[in-house]
Amino acid sequence: MYTSFFGLSEKPFSITPDPRYLYMSERHAEALAHLMYGLNEAGGFIQLTGEVGTGKTTVVRTLLEQLPQHADVAVILNPRLTPAEFLLTICEELGIFLSDENPASLKDLVDVLNSRLLTTHAKGRRVVVIVDEAQNLLTETLEQVRLLTNLETATHKLMQIILIGQPELRELLDRSELRQLAQRITGRYHLAPLSRDDSAAYVRHRLRVAGATRAIFTDRALREVHRASHGVPRLINIICDRALLGAYTREQHEIGAPLVRKAASEISGNWRGRPWWQWALVGAVIVLLGASVAFFWWQPVVPPPPPVVAAPTPVVPEPVKPPEPAIMDAAQALQQYPVDTGTDAAFVSLFGLWGAHVDNNAGRPCDQAVTQGLECVYQKGSWGLLRSLNRPAILQLADDQGAAHQVVVAAVNEVSASLLLGGKLQEVSLASLSRYWNGDFLLLWRPKVKGQRALSTGMRGSEIYWLRSSLAKLAGKTAPAKTNNVFNDELAAQLADFQRAHRLNADGMAGLQTQIALDAAVSNDGSPSLNAPSAGSSFTGNPT
Repeated sequence: MYTSFFGLSEKPFSITPDPRYLYMSERHAEALAHLMYGLNEAGGFIQLTGEVGTGKTTVVRTLLEQLPQHADVAVILNPRLTPAEFLLTICEELGIFLSDENPASLKDLVDVLNSRLLTTHAKGRRVVVIVDEAQNLLTETLEQVRLLTNLETATHKLMQIILIGQPELRELLDRSELRQLAQRITGRYHLAPLSRDDSAAYVRHRLRVAGATRAIFTDRALREVHRASHGVPRLINIICDRALLGAYTREQHEIGAPLVRKAASEISGNWRGRPWWQWALVGAVIVLLGASVAFFWWQPVVPPPPPVVAAPTPVVPEPVKPPEPAIMDAAQALQQYPVDTGTDAAFVSLFGLWGAHVDNNAGRPCDQAVTQGLECVYQKGSWGLLRSLNRPAILQLADDQGAAHQVVVAAVNEVSASLLLGGKLQEVSLASLSRYWNGDFLLLWRPKVKGQRALSTGMRGSEIYWLRSSLAKLAGKTAPAKTNNVFNDELAAQLADFQRAHRLNADGMAGLQTQIALDAAVSNDGSPSLNAPSAGSSFTGNPT
C-alpha cells in the first residue's frame, strides 16, 4: 500500500523472521556466535533465551542459512511433546521413518536413533537438534533430552542440543529435579532488547534493505520508537509499520515523533504519551518563565537615554529572488496537460531527451530506437529502483476514473518529480504520483552488452573489459590493461559493492539493471539522467 509512496520495493517491517533483514547488533552477533559454537563443538547443551520479539527465531533462521557442510540438523518448532513423540520427531527430521504398524517403544526409538548417530559419526558428520520455544518442554521430556546426551563414543558426544526459549526456560532449568541437565549446559546467552542507538540503526537497516534511499524517520521519531517499544524488535516492526501507514494516509514523506506516539497508542489501545517526568519538566519551565516575566514587569521603569542620531545609511534594495516553481498535484497536472499524457507524446518527449527522433507513423517506437543505438527497457518497481537506474522514463499512470496516462519523468528528488508537460518541466509531488502509478515504467539506454545478456564469473571479452574499466573509473583508479578482460571473483566482489551502494541485488552478476545503473554512473557522453534538470526549465529536445 505505502511502499511506492516511500520508494520502497517491499514492506520493511514485516514480523516474519526474514534473515535478509537481520540487524547484526553486538547482542545478535554474540547470540549467533554461541549457536555456531554449538554446531562446531562437541558435548553438552547450548542455551539461548530472550524476551518475546527480541529476534531469537530470526537468529535461528540465519544460523540455518550458515550451516556447515558436515552438520545434519533437526529443528523442533513445537516441543510440547511426550518423550516418545519428541524422539519420533527427531527421527523424522533426520529422515528415519518407522512403520506405523508396530509402534516403537522409547527403547526402540533410542536404539534406532543411536544407530543413525553412530553411522553419521563414522562419516565425519555431526547431528544437531535445535529446539525452539523450549520453555514449553515437559519435565519428563527434558529428562529424556538429557539422556540423549549420553549417546556417545569413547571420545565424542554424538548429538549436540541447542535450546531456544523465553526467560521462563531459565526458571525451568533452575528446578532441582533438572539440575543434572543444567550442569551439562556448556554455553548460555540471553538476548536482551536493543539499546536506543541500536534501535535507530535497526530501523534504518530495515528501510535500506527494503530500498529506501533517504531518511524517513526523524531522529526524534527514532528515539520515540525506542521508548515505545523498549527496544523489542517485534514491537519496533509493528510501530514503524503503523507509522508508515499513517504517514501515507496523510501524504507525509517524513515521520516525526508525534506520529510514532499515535501509532504506538493505536497498537496498545491507549495513548502512550511522554513520561510524567518530562511533563513535569515542561511545567517547571513554564513556571520559571512566568516568574521571570513577573519579576521584570514589576521592576521600576528607568527612562532610556536619548537616542544617538547617526547619519542615515543608504538603503540598498534586496535582490528580488525569482519565485520557486510550485509543486503541482498529479490530478491537476493530468487535467491541465491532457494532450501531453498520451503514448505518442510521451515517446516523442523521451526520445528528445536522448537527442533521438521518433515518427509515430513509422512503426513501433522501440524498433526505431534500435536503429539509433538505443534500446527500450520495460521494468516494474519503485521510486528507489528508478533512482538506482538513473535514467528518464515513461511512467504508466491511471487516474481516479481509470483512464490511462503516460508521462515522462526527467528528474526526481525526495518530494517531487519533474515531468515533461507542455514543452517544459513541471514539478509534481511524489505523493500524488504514487497514488496513480502502479510501478510500471519504460526507459531508454545505450546498451554496452549485446543481446542484453547477464555477465557473470568465467566470462571474458570486451564486455568484461567495459565492466572492469567502469568500476575502476568509479573508484578513481587507472584503467586496466586491455587484456584484463576475464570476469573473476575479484571483479564479482567489486560489482557486489557497487550493487549494494546503488540498492540493487548484490549477487555479483551484471544483469540488465546493474548494467544500466553502472552505465549511468560513469557516462559522460551527455546522456540524460534523473539528477539533471530543474523544474520550470524549457524543454529543448527533439520535437518530432
